Amino acid sequence: MTDTAPRPTLEAVAARAGVSRATVSRVVNGGDGVREPLVARVRRAVEELGYVPNQAARSLVTRRHDAVAVVIAEPETRVFADPFFALQLRGISKELTAHDNQLVLLLTEGRDDHARVGRYLAGGHVDGALVFSLHLDDPLPGLIQHAGVPTVFGGRPGWSDGRSGVVYVDSDNRGGAREAVRHLVGLGRTRIAHITGPLDQTSAADRLDGFRDVMVDADPRLIVESDFTPVGGERAMRELIERRPDLDAVFAANDLTAAGALRVLRERGRRVPDDVAVIGFDDMLPVAEQADPPLTTVRQDIEEMGRLMARLLLRRLGPRGTDEGVAGAPSSVVLPTTLVRRASA
Repeated sequence: MTDTAPRPTLEAVAARAGVSRATVSRVVNGGDGVREPLVARVRRAVEELGYVPNQAARSLVTRRHDAVAVVIAEPETRVFADPFFALQLRGISKELTAHDNQLVLLLTEGRDDHARVGRYLAGGHVDGALVFSLHLDDPLPGLIQHAGVPTVFGGRPGWSDGRSGVVYVDSDNRGGAREAVRHLVGLGRTRIAHITGPLDQTSAADRLDGFRDVMVDADPRLIVESDFTPVGGERAMRELIERRPDLDAVFAANDLTAAGALRVLRERGRRVPDDVAVIGFDDMLPVAEQADPPLTTVRQDIEEMGRLMARLLLRRLGPRGTDEGVAGAPSSVVLPTTLVRRASA
């Protein structure tokens, strides 16, 4: 049996640095009012002794847990299969880590999970929440509001119009879709189909609106709803070919859907882009660049969206040791999109 050395205390750090315990506490907990030379001495003593603050005690001082819940309103099978979520989580994680905050990941498999997430948030375990991939009938917003947790949403919530205090980060989904379809029209394509995402999500609905902005009189048979997955793209592409075998272009609501559509076109002997031009949305490089042929797509900066979500939430929370966020801030952000041209269109 080996002896365990006692953990260094706040008093030991104060003695090593030659300052008061209160000074050490202010430095460790991110407080103000300590001169820079003393800050340097305290940090050097912390490093030499290997001092680790007690989180429970620290929370009493700072009124913060330094933890943020990331709530994804999707089952884990979807989250871990779609690189979109990995990119967004990477952006969130980078920003939270840079500010010494922990990420707590919460997924929702069904209605029971919504209640569980609501209870967790109401339990005071985290300082705030980042929530994305919401559906229109999702009860999470109401549960989060009841919990009283500061929140930033990924994507424009469908129920947010005219509601003050709702902060979100989104991309210009409608504008990006318009640019994609205009590009297809510019190539001389006239029978342009659209494979949508799930229309109970605002990103998919906005991309459909962008398609319709250009294709005002589009044949309804050229629009098929899907689910942002490769399998859904395959299913929708087969349905489109049955409905309109003469189609000459497809705008898919995301890259995974486009990848599924490409597979079906290849199976049916349709040459891309000679017979059918294809455009996706997202510009997820492992998908877009490895598609056959490489995929023309609308680029949105998914990782930056995650980083901005975390940044806005941290601004909303305000400095450590205060109960108030930054006055008058933050406001929602909509990022621009760009068309990336490759071989498929």
